[in-house]
Amino acid sequence: MPTYVLLLGMPGAGKGTQAQMIAQELNLPHISSGNLFRQHISKMTPLGEQAKLYIDRGELVPDDLTISMIRERLCESDCARGALLDGFPRTPAQADALESLLKEFSGQVNVVPMIRVTEDDLLERLTGRWTCRDKGHIFHQKYNPPKEPGICDIDGSELYQRKDDEAETVKNRIEVYLEQTKPLISYYKDKGLLCEINGAQSIEQVNADLLAVIREYL
Repeated sequence: MPTYVLLLGMPGAGKGTQAQMIAQELNLPHISSGNLFRQHISKMTPLGEQAKLYIDRGELVPDDLTISMIRERLCESDCARGALLDGFPRTPAQADALESLLKEFSGQVNVVPMIRVTEDDLLERLTGRWTCRDKGHIFHQKYNPPKEPGICDIDGSELYQRKDDEAETVKNRIEVYLEQTKPLISYYKDKGLLCEINGAQSIEQVNADLLAVIREYL
């Protein structure tokens, strides 16, 4: 059976960095809903054109459209063994939709590790975060700086600061995330799949703790 790991964490908790590391360690593809949106929109695929209509109006992309993107991605050959999911689901309704989708691949969410970080730490982390313009690789000017300023270590593309990582929007992002995700946390806790990891540690220690708890469930 394929393995599906769902990684949770507030904005700035290090989820993106850890997702890439864990996916490599477990030999699973990293599927980020945000990256899927950007890729489909940049290529102007039929799904991307539909998603852009909602995004341009400032609306949330409907669940069925997001699920269609994820289904298409899971059908690719590198997902035969499963995947590490990042950014979806965000609500219990989306979690139910994901559960139904994974049954199509004879699988289910096996474990849901969640990286916990205090709000003060998140404010510091987010305002120093820089994102790779090409593939979305994440760096931080203090905690994980690139070897060459402004350049992604992995693919050499430009690093930029997303508007939603600017200081004036960070607190609102945290509040929205907590409001939206609290029911999802309860959803997976009730299923016995949620595992909390202390994110106020070094990147290496967080990674080690995540891998340890994931392997317990697998």
